[in-house]
Amino acid sequence: MRLLRPTTVALTLLCLMYFITYLDRVNVSTAAAGFRDDFGLSNTQLGLVFSAFAYPYLLFQIIGGWVSDRFGTRKTLIACGLVWATATALTGFAGGLASLILARILLGIGEGATFPAATAAMSRWVAKENRGFAQGITHAAARIGNAVAPGIVVAIMATYGWRESFFICAAISFVWVILWAVTFTDNPKDHPRITPEELATLSVVTKRTVNVPWRRLFKRMTPVIIVYFCYGWTLWLFLSWIPQYFLHSYNLKLTESAIFLSAVFFAGVVGDTLGGIVSDRLYKRTGKLRIARSGMVAVCMFLTLISLLPLMFFHDLYISLACLSFGFFFAEMTIGPMWAVPMDIAPDLAGTASGMMNTGSAFAGIVSPLIGGILIDVTGNWELPFVGSIVLMVCGMMLAFRMRPEDKFDFDNDPNISSLKLAPT
Repeated sequence: MRLLRPTTVALTLLCLMYFITYLDRVNVSTAAAGFRDDFGLSNTQLGLVFSAFAYPYLLFQIIGGWVSDRFGTRKTLIACGLVWATATALTGFAGGLASLILARILLGIGEGATFPAATAAMSRWVAKENRGFAQGITHAAARIGNAVAPGIVVAIMATYGWRESFFICAAISFVWVILWAVTFTDNPKDHPRITPEELATLSVVTKRTVNVPWRRLFKRMTPVIIVYFCYGWTLWLFLSWIPQYFLHSYNLKLTESAIFLSAVFFAGVVGDTLGGIVSDRLYKRTGKLRIARSGMVAVCMFLTLISLLPLMFFHDLYISLACLSFGFFFAEMTIGPMWAVPMDIAPDLAGTASGMMNTGSAFAGIVSPLIGGILIDVTGNWELPFVGSIVLMVCGMMLAFRMRPEDKFDFDNDPNISSLKLAPT
């Protein structure tokens, strides 16, 4: 019965959402092997398709975070799910570059609010000392989506075609929307099966905010946004170009490329899970968020750049596999502490604050795939885009301690804030 606790069910549903959104987000990278020839696309044009998702994704981070804080995560994610599922289906109906880009833009609109809304849900449904784990395990589910997407898409493409891969992913998304709608409540105390013991460990919102101190909150979150941009550059480079990297840099078959790609992304699954666990244990042992969040992010970014450096000097399939796997592992270890930071800084507005943070990654999603495609087209060098990752990891390390997760954002003396308190029941 312990596995059926409402808190466990809520976290499981969020894990499923992260898995599905990344399945829908990255399937285009593998399916590109089919539609790039059908539509005669260059690497630069593929970069445009990959990055088109990130423009509305960037726009809807803060908007979606505020909407989830204002109207609740249940309604927000139902609406988001319907939009992203429809966009995935429309990708399968694409007839060329323009319709591919339009479908990806719609997908970005649908998925823009998902992670901020999920963070708002976790601020209510997860105890403070377990936030790193919750963020780590949900993002690990996302990386499982990354890892299995190539194999799933390749299998469907081999049997039916690239269009059908999007139709099947869309159907999975619609099923999740139904499950979310019938099982989740915004406030834990409204859940019919919540126990007093569970409720005592959580924080409950008594009122939702109407006004937000946008300027002060954005200023407070600026270092977090920049650090997350540094991480996001590498993430989007991996999601967009690693499938094509193994396929073309080493002239592998599509099935072989999918195997190597899955190995890299499974390393990220382990990194996400372990990162959240380590961050929470550091916090419980030291009682210092500066060590558990900022210190861990800095160390993991350093290990990421060390892992990627050999790519600049060796062109060997298995060395590349090791470098990319370790690089992605350490980069993903930053996820648990990074996504816990907005909840540490502004638990009353976790959706809005995490939306601000994720604009950093969303902006990286615009520029990283496009610049990567241009560099590959101009130079023919598939390793060159990773130079940007190495440089930005250095910048992220230097700024990590400016995030100050130990200093909670002060709402009490701001006249623009309506009554919004997170208090134990």
